[in-house]
Amino acid sequence: MLDSLRNAARSWVAKLLLGVLVLSFGAWGIADVFRADIGGNAVLSSGSSEVTPTQFRLAYDRQIQMLSQQFGQRLTRDQAQAFGITNQVLAQLGAGVVLDEGARQMKLGLSEDRLLQLTAQDPAFQNASGQFDKTRFVDVLRQAGMRPEDYLKERGDIALRQQIVEAVADGVKAPATLLKAMALYQGESRTIDYITLPLSSVGEIPNPSDAELKTYFDAHLAEYRAPEYRKITYVKLAPEDIAKLSSVTPEEIKDYYDKNIARYTTPESRAIQQLAFPDEAAAKAAQAKIAAGTSFDDLVKEQGKTLQDVTLGTYTKDTLPEKPVAEAAFALPEGGVSGVVNGAFGPVILRVTAITPQKVTPLAEAETDIRKALAVSAATKEIPALHDGFEDARSSGTSMADAASKLNLKAVTIAAVDKDGNGPDGKAVADIPEQGRLLPGAFQTDAGVDNDALPLGNNGYLWYQVDSITPARDRALDEVKDKVIAQWKAEQAQKKLADKVGELKKRLDGGATIDALAGELQLQKQTKRGITRTGKDTELSPDAVSQVFSGPNGMAGIAPAADGSQIVFKVIDAVEPASTGPDSLPENERKAIDARLSDDLLDQLVAKFQTEFPVKVNQTAVERALAY
Repeated sequence: MLDSLRNAARSWVAKLLLGVLVLSFGAWGIADVFRADIGGNAVLSSGSSEVTPTQFRLAYDRQIQMLSQQFGQRLTRDQAQAFGITNQVLAQLGAGVVLDEGARQMKLGLSEDRLLQLTAQDPAFQNASGQFDKTRFVDVLRQAGMRPEDYLKERGDIALRQQIVEAVADGVKAPATLLKAMALYQGESRTIDYITLPLSSVGEIPNPSDAELKTYFDAHLAEYRAPEYRKITYVKLAPEDIAKLSSVTPEEIKDYYDKNIARYTTPESRAIQQLAFPDEAAAKAAQAKIAAGTSFDDLVKEQGKTLQDVTLGTYTKDTLPEKPVAEAAFALPEGGVSGVVNGAFGPVILRVTAITPQKVTPLAEAETDIRKALAVSAATKEIPALHDGFEDARSSGTSMADAASKLNLKAVTIAAVDKDGNGPDGKAVADIPEQGRLLPGAFQTDAGVDNDALPLGNNGYLWYQVDSITPARDRALDEVKDKVIAQWKAEQAQKKLADKVGELKKRLDGGATIDALAGELQLQKQTKRGITRTGKDTELSPDAVSQVFSGPNGMAGIAPAADGSQIVFKVIDAVEPASTGPDSLPENERKAIDARLSDDLLDQLVAKFQTEFPVKVNQTAVERALAY
């Protein structure tokens, strides 16, 4: 148990974890359970230092609340157990209690003035003005079921822990030598010569003998196992399924079209340019130039602007934010230039460069969509009665098919489907409604069970039943012989290719050159420069990049290419980045390294304390605290 606690305490953010017992009432609220202490036996102890049931339960509920916030819902007790929250909290508190005992053994202390100062700084006890409020202090602790002296003791314990933490881990900085080495490691680039051997380079693989095929099939029997299949019948009731298009009259369509003509109308739009001026005098002077023959384009150039600078965009009249500008722009012909218009931000002159006329979709083009919309709307009103009629028929013992037939609904049967939606031929079964819900439901029920309907949106239903179940079984070799042969040959080709590139690497290690191998195999030698450990390469797989950096400059290696081929390479150059120093690493990376070093030091201290002051776990007290 203690070993698991020690392991669970690894890689924690020191100062956050060591403050786990600080009563952050303002952030977390007060759990209803803390109305009184939960018994007197300690949950954890180390020497003379203890964790009470109240402290354990507070930390436990705080952990659940934190995870609940992350998942967006309150975790149940079973979910908390599945996440291992109990062990996590015990590990956290175990780390804290050994620090408490370490502080006691080292005779660390805290003055009353400092303790009172820390208490006054707790936001949970401050009023709206940010001042310590004694009444609030008493009320908050009373609601938590904690006496003031208990809180003060715990606050003091946390402060003593912090003294140890700060003495060991605060201000730890990674050595410059380490940072420089990491910068060099990350920044190094390599160049390789390589050849690529595709799978086809091993030649045709002959079919296996019957004995080889049987041996291979027996060894991979589970891969060819036929899954469980289920025969499912369903009845779908949605407005579009029962809509009667023929029941909609031409008069209804015309009336709907006239009342909703705006839906079928695309208003006129105009592409507008706007030249702004600092004052009305400058605008009128520009207008006079236009009247005298100066073009709008020339005025734009005079202001040192481009046509892109003065282009407003394409608007309908009601989407232009300034009404005076809209009125003036939509009174112009295409290519027309306005007079001075007083806009919200000063005088402007407008030009309309293009006009897209209003377009009204004719009734003949809209008729099909309108007919469907009206039919579906009418069908929606029939859904409740049809739902109740189907449910009544089923409850009286009528079969699903007969109940559907009586109500003019359609019962559809899927002859065989597995849980992934595939049929016995391995292909996806088409047109399964609500597949993500129907199949899981069908594979969690039994044949013949009357299941609840799945709701479809706000006004639809999907009834289903499992008619029969075909259990999973081991297939005979004859059923999958072609597939087994293909897979056997593919594996043999991969093995041959691996043997081939392995032999080529041996030759490179023995002094052969990439050029010689390329000529012998009639392959093209390629060179790739600038490969880095963290870079992404379109041709080399991540494994290949890793292999390139797995040894010194001049090494030879083999690795998969991004397309599944194999490459044989030789590193011909390794370049360290120039002027690399500790500051070459980004600041956030340097800080992260510092934090990891601090945590490592604190991990070592806690591990040493756990050896000197072993932690005892009272499992009975744990269970009693959780049962409260």
